Amino acid sequence: MTDDLAANYARAYGTRVGFGARPALIMIDFCQGYFDPACDLYAGVEDALASALRVRAAARAVGVPVILTNVVYHPTAIDGGRFYEKAAPLRYFLKGNPMGGWPAGLVPEEDELVVSKQYPSAFFGTSLASTLTALGVDSVLLTGLTTSGCVRATCVDAMSHGFRTAVIAEACGDRHQAPHDANLFDMNAKYADVVGEGDALAFLGTLMR
Repeated sequence: MTDDLAANYARAYGTRVGFGARPALIMIDFCQGYFDPACDLYAGVEDALASALRVRAAARAVGVPVILTNVVYHPTAIDGGRFYEKAAPLRYFLKGNPMGGWPAGLVPEEDELVVSKQYPSAFFGTSLASTLTALGVDSVLLTGLTTSGCVRATCVDAMSHGFRTAVIAEACGDRHQAPHDANLFDMNAKYADVVGEGDALAFLGTLMR
């Protein structure tokens, strides 16, 4: 276990799958709690939201579907299961709590789908996979919060459902740089292409509406 990390992984991983032909943009769990310093969830991820909004504008300009996700629980948390039991900050996502609302600068447009979920993956227990398939989508661009939690879970499930998956590094964020970097590294090795915002914007610029 003393090998250089990059050299070690290069012996086994490193394949790039590339962007698909008919992508959708998924914006995962950008909620107010991550942006309010008074909230336990605060993560200082304003730059990630700004990046995601730039990607969203480019996606909308060429007619790429935009899907937002949030986490919403029954007021009694009866639908929270073991995830709610384990992760204390999920109490901020009880229905009606303002910390579960959209942050400043992000308001879903009328033609954007909002998928509400109770677990980390945007696919688990939702109709997202069926919706993407019905739309003819073959790939997803992932942005969101947090990198080590719901972004990673959604990434693994997107790949498992057969979608080419790209994770936009600057448009994802976490409460600490170490888990952010570690999870980007691991997703890039095994499940997705981790790409820069500039690469994502350049790709979207090649698409016709």
